Amino acid sequence: MTLNKVSLEARHISLSYGPVEVLKDVNIRIEPGEFFALLGPSGSGKSTLLRLIAGFNQHQRGELLIDGKDITGTPPHLRNVGMVFQNYALWPHMTVWDNVAFGLVERRETKDAIRRKVGAALELVGLAQYADRRPSQLSGGQQQRVALARTVVISPKLLLLDEPLSNLDKNLRVQMREELKNLQRTLGLTTIFVTHDQEEAMTTADRMAVLDKGVLQQVGTAAALFDFPANRFVAGFVGTANLVEGKVTQVNGETLSFQADGVGMLVLPRNSEAPGVGPATMAFRPHTVNIRVRDEHVDASRTWLDGKVESSEFLGESSRYRVRVGDAVIVANQPHYSGLALFQPGAQVRLGVESTQVRFLTH
Repeated sequence: MTLNKVSLEARHISLSYGPVEVLKDVNIRIEPGEFFALLGPSGSGKSTLLRLIAGFNQHQRGELLIDGKDITGTPPHLRNVGMVFQNYALWPHMTVWDNVAFGLVERRETKDAIRRKVGAALELVGLAQYADRRPSQLSGGQQQRVALARTVVISPKLLLLDEPLSNLDKNLRVQMREELKNLQRTLGLTTIFVTHDQEEAMTTADRMAVLDKGVLQQVGTAAALFDFPANRFVAGFVGTANLVEGKVTQVNGETLSFQADGVGMLVLPRNSEAPGVGPATMAFRPHTVNIRVRDEHVDASRTWLDGKVESSEFLGESSRYRVRVGDAVIVANQPHYSGLALFQPGAQVRLGVESTQVRFLTH
């Protein structure tokens, strides 16, 4: 069972509810067969954009194109777009088979076509043996598979997923993430899913778009957004980041001088993305910070800062420390090994910032 691959493009999409702008000049192109995530906090506009693609709401400005054809005025039932809702929206009085067949019956397909397509869809999601059960007799993960089968059986141009894993427990979420990814690869179906969970987006999507307050912040692969965030919001939302405000005071051939608020003057190696003189935010990830006892010998490849441990968290695979450096608090993650002693609150430590991992954000 393979489906046609189509592209989707949003050009200058804007949508308002009265005076409230929900989407502001959004431009995105999603490639044929791509697994694409819309990531953002509550109220960012991601679900609104997904529902707009489905045809459930209407933008006031811009164009929405599938394979180059503007579908702005096309009603939902004529878009041939499949959507899986957060609560699955299964008919409780119908069997699994009848739930999956529903869309085909509505389209007046022949009994032979329905039998063949429903059988293939249930086989695809591994539920052929559950065809006669009711949704209430299934687990949450199985119900989600029924919702997916019901959606793909109509051979949609696009598959839209609205917070598809939010109702599942953590272990099942991880399992279903992998199943979703495999299903999408098998079908080759252009898929767009909405999530507020950065881990969910980073582990499944080919690319993602980060939205905040209706504004598109950045589009790219998970690694690109994590390593090279476009601004403070992306740096803090995709992963965890230390953000130190300050000012670049001097840029020489090999070095950059940064007056870090509450910390002092830092001299760092200059890289190709280094900004010019002016206000900036120094961003670096906690796992790139090395934590040592104060009097331990340190290497010169890092920028070292003296501080005092304020608190610690044991996370299993790592320990996370909040360290007071001047007026700033820096977060450092240390990989955990059996027998490794933890730093206690009040411990005098030295933090080594990996200079090549520092980014300077100017907006």
